[in-house]
Amino acid sequence: MSSHFDPYGQGQFPQDVAGGSQATLHASPYIHPESSLPKESLTSIPREFAPLLDAPAHYDRSPLGKEGDYLAEPKRQRRPFYKTLWFWIVLIVVVAAAVVIPLYFLVIKPKHKDSTSGGSSSNSTNTAAAQAAIRIGGDGSIVTKEDGTTFLYNNSFGGYWVSNPANPFDNSARPNSWTPPLNESWKWGQDRINGVNIGGLFVPEPFIVPALFEANPGAVDEWTLSTILASKGQLQEVMENHYDTFITEEDIAQIAGAGLNWIRVPIPFWAIETWSNVGVDGQGQTVAEPFLARTCWKYILRLIGWARKYGLRVLLDLHTIPGSQNGYNHSGKLGSLNWLNGPMGLANAERSLDYIRTIAEFISQPEYKDVVQIFGILNEPFMGTIGRPPIESFYLRAYEMVRSITGTGEGNGPMISFHDGFDSLTNWANFLPGADRIIIDDHPYFAFDGQANREPVNVTADGANGTMMGGKWPKQACNAWGASMNNSRKNFGITVAGEFSNAINDCGLWVVGVGVDAHYGPDCGYWMDASQWSDANKQGLLNFALASMDALGDFFFWTWKIGESSTTNTVQAPLWSYKLGLEGGWMPKDPRTASGMCASLGVAGQPFDGNFQPWQTGGPGAGTIASAATASVQPWPPVFSHVPTESASILPQYTSTGTVVTLPPQSMTASASVTPTVSAGNGWFDAQDTAPAVTPISGCAYPNAWDAINAQIPLSGCLPGPTAAA
Repeated sequence: MSSHFDPYGQGQFPQDVAGGSQATLHASPYIHPESSLPKESLTSIPREFAPLLDAPAHYDRSPLGKEGDYLAEPKRQRRPFYKTLWFWIVLIVVVAAAVVIPLYFLVIKPKHKDSTSGGSSSNSTNTAAAQAAIRIGGDGSIVTKEDGTTFLYNNSFGGYWVSNPANPFDNSARPNSWTPPLNESWKWGQDRINGVNIGGLFVPEPFIVPALFEANPGAVDEWTLSTILASKGQLQEVMENHYDTFITEEDIAQIAGAGLNWIRVPIPFWAIETWSNVGVDGQGQTVAEPFLARTCWKYILRLIGWARKYGLRVLLDLHTIPGSQNGYNHSGKLGSLNWLNGPMGLANAERSLDYIRTIAEFISQPEYKDVVQIFGILNEPFMGTIGRPPIESFYLRAYEMVRSITGTGEGNGPMISFHDGFDSLTNWANFLPGADRIIIDDHPYFAFDGQANREPVNVTADGANGTMMGGKWPKQACNAWGASMNNSRKNFGITVAGEFSNAINDCGLWVVGVGVDAHYGPDCGYWMDASQWSDANKQGLLNFALASMDALGDFFFWTWKIGESSTTNTVQAPLWSYKLGLEGGWMPKDPRTASGMCASLGVAGQPFDGNFQPWQTGGPGAGTIASAATASVQPWPPVFSHVPTESASILPQYTSTGTVVTLPPQSMTASASVTPTVSAGNGWFDAQDTAPAVTPISGCAYPNAWDAINAQIPLSGCLPGPTAAA
């Protein structure tokens, strides 16, 4: 990557124009930590402007004419020119023009092959109106939202936003001076993920959006929430209002302004579809999935558009799956695990592959691949119940399917992220060596270790200089996570922490679940009310956050925002809110200050040298998996550990005779002066991928796919094709 920002290859960026020196990582905890911040962090760019407006004229006199022309009274002695109002107006205009014009022509003026790798132009020559409509803005600029309201963009790190109505897929924005713009390559091992989750938006969780659940007693997950809302006739109204208002454009702007450069976006499979018949329950009633189908997708696209506007890269994470992959409330339904487990485990897995395929097809389109750069194919499958062999088999199956769509090598579709199943990272070493651009995702939390964790943070930090607060927690984060993450980078490849938080304990309204007591004990009140926290407590939490970031290296905090409880009008789980932590002083204003934190506590952390094997990042050899590696993985379909051996061959399946469901592209509308000049795609990247989707076999008496662990396996009629029973 060049030392100067020049996304369109039009010459070096002037050193007196914002943008600064480009994107060499100065502060990586696993390369060579530095004690000071790079001076690039101080760079900024001018306020919002219209880059193609004519340069203003220079006035040497009042635009109204000479005083004597319209004033009868005698001339007064002129003030020195540098004390006049017009002098300063002209000076400001001239300076702004001197910065604005080079900035536009060197940075923003679209060259479609760079600013967007997709969206073929329907007119090779942009109109003057389209060019004039382009807006960019840095620190102190005013952003006008779709509804006409405005907000102030604060970004002291040299980041800037870009709005291009003629090309909504313009990828020239950047969140800060040390992160490459979206239209430049991310350098794995050198560029560092400082990210945050957008939790609770598309997959509502009780502790993230408590007001939704407080208004609907009896709701414990989205299944029950949807059922209750539907019974009131409010499902569409309430859920759409939530999608529309919980996270706003200003939130995304604030994330960029906080020195962060990625967001992880959990999404549900019902963004694609739901089924009205997923089997029969114990009472003989047909079960329908109650979720609001295909509604949140347009809001997902809006969020991706905001991320693009502010230069944030996206990890899109499939957070829910048919049947539930872990039985947690954020899988869609609290309770039993029916994915790769039990009588309906195989059928649910077959269906989930279709949804992974649909998402992969959409985000691999040239309009999206430079923004959605990682695809988390499944959040937190619970290996303790499922077992390792079925999960490995599914991962290989999904990997082969996605890469058959995208092709292999850098730039061909997203990185593919596998969750570690809550197993040790050590056990994933050498999984699928040679696979093209795969990531292992770890979610380290102390809050869910089953312990009370009552040790304070408002005391001197272990291993520190005697003035740092934090108690045992900062050093414990370094010891628990630093070496394992960096060793995994050496032995597996790219390793990220897709989730972590400031929660040293499990206090917080419904953090463990609705009506579930915290392991901490009954006296969680202090930790649920940040207004009670002392400065020492906040400093201890800040140091814990810094140590966690330093140890993890590449991370996504869970989560950006926790909604207020409707009963207290306050955030009742403040340890989990990055946004509230920034406001309250227990999250860092600049995540780079985490660099070297573990070393200051006496923890070495097995430093990583920043170098991955070429095939791990899409270089030579990518996609060539050693035959011995695939031979060690169970062939598909795998053997389930919780199904009787004699029943394994007759597990219910679906048949591949259904119609593939595609996701609609972004809707582009013309403004009064500008009509979009690019294609939005059709939602399907690989035109050669024409295989049908799975669908239930007519006549099969499927048990309830979401609650089938103890159900009887049908003896006939539930196998596809020539093996189906007569």
